[in-house]
Amino acid sequence: MDVRALEALRAVRSQGGVTRAAAVLHLTPSAVSQHLASLTRAAGVPLTERVGRGLRLTDAGLALAAAADDVAVALERARGAVRDQQQAATGLVRVSAFSSGAELLLPGLLTALSGSGVEVEVTDEDVPLDDFAPLTDRLDVVIAHRPEGERAWLGSPGLRVVPLLREPLDVAVPTAHPRAGSAGVVTADLAHERWIAVKAGFPVAEVLRAVVDDPRVVSRVNDFHVVLELVAAGHGIALLPRYTCGRHPGVRLLPLLGVRAGRQVDALVRVEVAERPVVRRVLSELTALAREVTGGAAPSTPPPAPPR
Repeated sequence: MDVRALEALRAVRSQGGVTRAAAVLHLTPSAVSQHLASLTRAAGVPLTERVGRGLRLTDAGLALAAAADDVAVALERARGAVRDQQQAATGLVRVSAFSSGAELLLPGLLTALSGSGVEVEVTDEDVPLDDFAPLTDRLDVVIAHRPEGERAWLGSPGLRVVPLLREPLDVAVPTAHPRAGSAGVVTADLAHERWIAVKAGFPVAEVLRAVVDDPRVVSRVNDFHVVLELVAAGHGIALLPRYTCGRHPGVRLLPLLGVRAGRQVDALVRVEVAERPVVRRVLSELTALAREVTGGAAPSTPPPAPPR
């Protein structure tokens, strides 16, 4: 079986269809379809099936894609063996992060690796939960966030998840708010407040829905800098991450008492990409930076993945 065809099969699995797989592989949809057809002939059983106007992998296709993960890891280990002999943990690593995660971690990452021979190309990718894992088809390391306890990409085939940190989510109120001097608030204190929330489908919005019963949302803004200014001006309160948003002079962050509210920040990497020495070096630096941010607190460990 052709390695490029196996890579096309994996991309169809992770991207959910031929057209999106073709985009991340920089191929035409016709070329991807030809790869799938050649694999089907070699396997002797259908690997894909039509669902409406789309395409999905059959059980046999999923089994072959899982085996293709192992092939990709083995190939990368072989390449890594040569690089290790040359002591070459250097090269280009493409890293993305959601906006506030980028602010929290990327400056330190670039500083730590400056002059090391590791070239880090960074970008911000603030997407809904379900769209983080597919980014790993075109980026080496994807820094993603999820509500605490949410499985999201955990157990996704072909993906390695490296826990970085847990960031508590606090209630942001203007300094003139009656409870601004409190040590914390309970959810009952917030029943009649006007909320500034992020857009639906994003992690912090999901946490707000979980901890506050039917919040009165008056605005939806994803940029936390804008949210802080709106809160400071008295246009509502918000649920915001502690490490990222704790330094605005017009805003006070209050812990939620009796409720564990937080988001988990993970690094997502394809299993074979995680074998590259230069990527391992970037992941090591990110882990160290996360420890600095949290004062040494250990990140949450993902629950075990379900069997395939």
